[in-house]
Amino acid sequence: MFADEAKIYVKGGDGGNGIVAFRREKFVPRGGPNGGNGGKGGDVYLVASPRHNTLFHFTSRVHFKAERGGHGGGSNKQGKQGKDVEVPVAPGTAVYDADSGDFLGELIEVGDRILVARGGRGGRGNAAFRSATNQTPRLAEKGEPGEERWLRLELKLIADVGIVGIPNAGKSTLLSVVTRAKPKIAAYPFTTLTPNLGVAVVDHQDIVLADIPGLIEGAHAGVGLGLTFLRHIERTRLLIHILDGLSPDPVGDYHAINQEMVLFKPHLADKPQIVAFNKMDLPDVQERWPQIQEALADIGVEALAISAVTGENVQTLLQKAAALLATLPPPERVETPVVLTPTDEDVFTIEQVPEGWIVRGKRIERAAAMTNWDYYEAILRFQRILEAMGIARALEDAGVQEGDTVFIGDASELTWSYTHFLE
Repeated sequence: MFADEAKIYVKGGDGGNGIVAFRREKFVPRGGPNGGNGGKGGDVYLVASPRHNTLFHFTSRVHFKAERGGHGGGSNKQGKQGKDVEVPVAPGTAVYDADSGDFLGELIEVGDRILVARGGRGGRGNAAFRSATNQTPRLAEKGEPGEERWLRLELKLIADVGIVGIPNAGKSTLLSVVTRAKPKIAAYPFTTLTPNLGVAVVDHQDIVLADIPGLIEGAHAGVGLGLTFLRHIERTRLLIHILDGLSPDPVGDYHAINQEMVLFKPHLADKPQIVAFNKMDLPDVQERWPQIQEALADIGVEALAISAVTGENVQTLLQKAAALLATLPPPERVETPVVLTPTDEDVFTIEQVPEGWIVRGKRIERAAAMTNWDYYEAILRFQRILEAMGIARALEDAGVQEGDTVFIGDASELTWSYTHFLE
């Protein structure tokens, strides 16, 4: 089954927790803090795999989580780093953030990889908080939560040549004749419901061809099978445009298909085309060929008359495609951007709700998630973070009262006090 779209959830591993520990040895009555840091959580990568040519495998699994980091130990023992997760995708997959729609990158060649969810850093143990003014800190951080997001994956076939035309023009027949592909073929519209790939050998040169399901007027707006398959044309370097010899208006079809492609993506107008007038094995088509040839010449189009069924001029068509491909530059690679993160993590919002107050912001929510509320010193440290970020003042200006409930994101529920928070 061909599947060219998928939606998956990815989550980096949480960082391991730091711990509170002190040196305990005979004859060392005042051993200092030696609580180790937690390990970093594993990252999640998408990797272009040679074993996949569709996104169908995501129908059975959509959640992918990396391993969390190990917790720190006494004697300054560092927690182990969580294992990364590599999610295989088909080459040609474009990656988008499902919520924001932001483009995250493309995986074109086998082995390409994109970091899509970072693991959280490990929490610091109490040894990291030792200072000249606090020789015996009794606080440690929890591990930072790993990044998580829903991704939308969109596969665009990678082929040298895309075969386009109206439904039933003979695209699948041509592909089956010149390659070993075995597409479903019948004499009615929309026989091809999925793109088909095949490899033809021309003068010892391999050429990958893609049979793009038939396009009709309005395809760019989603009519028929349009939007589902128009994107597969984008990656091709060359188009073979098949005209149906039995169509009432082959020249009109030629204009209509080109218009739909340009309305979908304007740059498709610059993609080179070879035009082939198909079904020359039929007497009626042979009879009208001179008229169609002249009409196409009037608009500057040089067409080749072929019969995909009998193979007439098919080899000439392939040789022409191979020669043209040899003159074209290789497909451009799209620079894979770094996974998007907010530019200002200190930004926060405050909202009053019937249950109390909600504070949201990347940095403050991360600080709350990493605070170990079992330690009084950790609570005081969180209070200092609130004051340093201006959140305490903003809450007071907004009207927070003693005893009000304050939610930090969706996780931490605290009680407001003018001295410090109480969990």
